[in-house]
Amino acid sequence: MLQSVRTLTGVVASLRTYYGRRGHRDGLDRLYARFVRPGDLVFDVGAHVGDRVAAFRRLGARVVAVEPQPVLARVLRLLYGRDRAVVVEPVLLGAQAGTAELLINTANPTVSTASAAFVAAAAGAPGWEAERWTARRAVAMTTLDALIARHGVPAFVKIDVEGFEAEVLAGLSAPVAALSFEFTTIQRDVARAALARCAALGYAKFDASLGESHRLMHGGWQTAARMAEWIDGLPHAANSGDVYAIR
Repeated sequence: MLQSVRTLTGVVASLRTYYGRRGHRDGLDRLYARFVRPGDLVFDVGAHVGDRVAAFRRLGARVVAVEPQPVLARVLRLLYGRDRAVVVEPVLLGAQAGTAELLINTANPTVSTASAAFVAAAAGAPGWEAERWTARRAVAMTTLDALIARHGVPAFVKIDVEGFEAEVLAGLSAPVAALSFEFTTIQRDVARAALARCAALGYAKFDASLGESHRLMHGGWQTAARMAEWIDGLPHAANSGDVYAIR
């Protein structure tokens, strides 16, 4: 019972954070309009409570929302279940199909993860002291390639999976037009691995945004090597951001 209350409280807090601010919504729309056009197909991998789904729909895109946490998948269906342009996939993405263990943060479900290394990196890290992953759940895992075979080739893929980004990218065998992936300063090695995978797929230009700023930082596209250097040089307090990649 206590765990259910904590989960509900965490979900409500996320809904307030991500849907309660006009500036957040407008910033998302401006940022994603650089990559998404009306009629495009978008994959939102790690859709959480769906604020990015909302942005992609405002831009006129069709959306496949990937979210393995049952409680968040239910939230997505509640919010978007009547929208025929949104499909909710309650699965985890990784390097291969199978099953995986999801480590669930019941009080803050948006930082649940399939990466034990992410949980280990957060332990004792400044800014992460209050986070606890108190539940585990076996979930179905598939790949980006399988998702593309089922739904079609997206124009843009957004990946936000708490330290599992490189594994998700390992399940993609050919580049799409553009993608983004989250990075954190507690796991810069994951960012480097994801950048290396993007470069191997043929992505040549990169930029990034910090936190929830919703603006690209560099004013011009960078190489993978330059982006890795920039992430390595960030102070720990920068915490997180997103890398954007185009061919």
